[in-house]
Amino acid sequence: MKNFPLLTGNDWEKAEDKDIEIKYRSNWSSEFDIPEGIINAVRIMNSSIFLRAMAEVMAIEKIIPDPYFKGGGLNVMTRGGLLDIHVDGNYHDATGLNRRLNALLYLNPQWSPSWGGEFGIYDENGDVCLKKIEPLFNRLVIFDSHDKSFHGIPNTINFPDSHPRRSILLYYYTKEERPASQIQVALPHSALWKKRNFLDKRGNKIRKKYE
Repeated sequence: MKNFPLLTGNDWEKAEDKDIEIKYRSNWSSEFDIPEGIINAVRIMNSSIFLRAMAEVMAIEKIIPDPYFKGGGLNVMTRGGLLDIHVDGNYHDATGLNRRLNALLYLNPQWSPSWGGEFGIYDENGDVCLKKIEPLFNRLVIFDSHDKSFHGIPNTINFPDSHPRRSILLYYYTKEERPASQIQVALPHSALWKKRNFLDKRGNKIRKKYE
């Protein structure tokens, strides 16, 4: 973990909405912002080999990575952090592509169950947790991203100050739209939060500029 940047630098954006999201994420704008020692992992996860494997496993063809890293990159939670139940945004501003997949690579070599921080996958209404996934070191989680794929870490975590909860999070897109069965909001939208009655942080169902 020696290559992971400290939270004291200018490499981070902090989300601090107390009831739904308390975490840090990297503010990369291109591959050139990625630290040495981490760049190779990102290149593998964005490589054609990885994309083809995901396409086969997830049955989604013509997957495209995000060279702009809009929301993707490093994610960190410190003690007291949380990510309430939500579905992700559906649209890539720079390209107009449709969000289809998320990939999480966990970087927590000394994780203990007493720390919490398990990633929850919920039913299509966000009511019932179907599975909790421990953030074990080198564990890769890939899941569909659509309007019914509720997920989150709704309970505050108890990670030690010396070992924050770390991961690489990357998003993947297709030109093809999502299947109709996965769409509840057809127009471009940001993350929609269960605790906010399926609205975004501004209280909107769709992004203002598309209304």
